[in-house]
Amino acid sequence: MKPDKENPRRDFIKKSAMAFAAFTIVPRFVLGGKGYVAPSDQLTKGVIGVGAMGRNHFPYADTRVVAVCDVDRNHLKKAVDMLGKGVKTFTDYREMIQMPEVDIVHIATPPHWHGIMAADAARAGKDIWCEKPMTRTIGEGKRVVEAVQQHGRIFRLNTWFRFDDIFYGMGTTVKPIKKLVDSGLLGWPLKVTVGRGTGYDWKFYWVGKTNLDPTPVPQELDYNMWLGPAPYKPYNPHRVHGTFRGYWDYDGGGLGDMGQHYLDPIQYFLGKDNTSPVSVEIDAPQQHADAVGTWRRITYTYEDGCQIILDGEGKEENIPYIEGPKGKLYPGFRSDIPDLRRKLAAFPDPEPQVTDFVQAVKNRQKFALNEENGHRSCTLVNMGLAALRLGRNLKFDPVKQEFINDEGANRLVYQPMRSDWTLV
Repeated sequence: MKPDKENPRRDFIKKSAMAFAAFTIVPRFVLGGKGYVAPSDQLTKGVIGVGAMGRNHFPYADTRVVAVCDVDRNHLKKAVDMLGKGVKTFTDYREMIQMPEVDIVHIATPPHWHGIMAADAARAGKDIWCEKPMTRTIGEGKRVVEAVQQHGRIFRLNTWFRFDDIFYGMGTTVKPIKKLVDSGLLGWPLKVTVGRGTGYDWKFYWVGKTNLDPTPVPQELDYNMWLGPAPYKPYNPHRVHGTFRGYWDYDGGGLGDMGQHYLDPIQYFLGKDNTSPVSVEIDAPQQHADAVGTWRRITYTYEDGCQIILDGEGKEENIPYIEGPKGKLYPGFRSDIPDLRRKLAAFPDPEPQVTDFVQAVKNRQKFALNEENGHRSCTLVNMGLAALRLGRNLKFDPVKQEFINDEGANRLVYQPMRSDWTLV
């Protein structure tokens, strides 16, 4: 994922480990001068999961890492090498989140851990920065919303396209797209198509293997803790670390990986932050019980007729990203509406958003992408994954947040957890 603008990843990579440790443990302007932030004004972070993803998120303006947690000792060693020996290390996140020195818990683990860790961090009085997808199931998302709000915490989901950066093939940030939709120039209802033809890659290389042989667990890895609430399966290196996304127990392939990046901004510009589709239809091969496969098409339909089409085949070219009864918007912000940019200038800009997480925490303001709207965009992902796993179309109640007249689908809303793990 992408660091904040104040600390772009390219600058982070160029720094040596020694310089990075000095930056993280000692404020950059420790000798004073413009931009100096006293340690007492910095927010402290504990990072759970310090593989490549977690380590990439160490440097953020006005924060410093004081604790790290991982079930792989090699990951912990790399983290300490980067941060310095002053950082505290843990192999059980439940111990780390009890540290009074930690303000923010950053969750950079595989998704099957996100729900439990986020809820536990909220109960421990910590604010939360969570990687996407927010949770692996709809039910876990509901529980995180409840825990965050019950304990008055600030939550950020780490996908930024609704408020920052060029939105893939559209060649623009989401702001003018939101402005266009709000203007009514395209009409209503709208159909949004997400696929190769509109500039989005579903990363179908995130598929699982169906012939995994059990292999010895590496000495440095606590595999039982890595599995945590997931069902026990014999260890194979393809299940963990860089390739876990290909297995239903931990994630959902390319849709799990990229779904919230692609779909959260759509939910925002369609004005669907407080609801969900009423149906999901699939065109896909039968999925394996363990390993995630590919799909051809997934169609979400809202009560008002708006649709989101996920195009997995990508055979069509020059298709509109957004299509309405009055006009179309293509990649590169091209349109069949004449003189669109001039016409759009007459309409108001979207409402401003709180996009500085550090200030949101300090001022106790709800962040732009928070537990509520993040849960709704993650529900889009998890609705699609449920339909794929079951191999059938599903009806959904956006208010109750459960599937209609389908016990099998609702068993995927609240999935059982292994051993003593629960999310209540």
